[in-house]
Amino acid sequence: MANRISPQEARDLVATQGYVYVDVRSVPEFEGGHPDGSFNVPFMEVGPSGMVPNGDFVAVMQRAFPKDAKLVIGCLSGGRSARACAALEAVGYTALADQRAGWGGAKNQFGQLSEPGWSGAGLPSAAGPDAERGYGALKKK
Repeated sequence: MANRISPQEARDLVATQGYVYVDVRSVPEFEGGHPDGSFNVPFMEVGPSGMVPNGDFVAVMQRAFPKDAKLVIGCLSGGRSARACAALEAVGYTALADQRAGWGGAKNQFGQLSEPGWSGAGLPSAAGPDAERGYGALKKK
């Protein structure tokens, strides 16, 4: 099971230990704001009736990143990233860290913010499409 880490711990792994951040939110979410330098491979996608599983998630990840790649996996609040880590571990990924508070922060059972996410922690961020690290580019690999 992947270690669940804070946004600051995720930033430190990326900055000092060679980890790569993979944002598993949908393309529109990613383009609205994401950790600077992150890649986007959605675990779920926007479908006609809401969010639906991305059937290409594992295949795209396998083409883009070797199974021994050091990866921080993040989403909006920690739910999708935990499921994405489990899917990647099931196919043999070995160096995963799950950023538990995601981009927007973790919430308690009452819907109140319990831990700020990457954005709320004021960590380096970017917005808009990314021609090299966005899902469209990775899907073509």
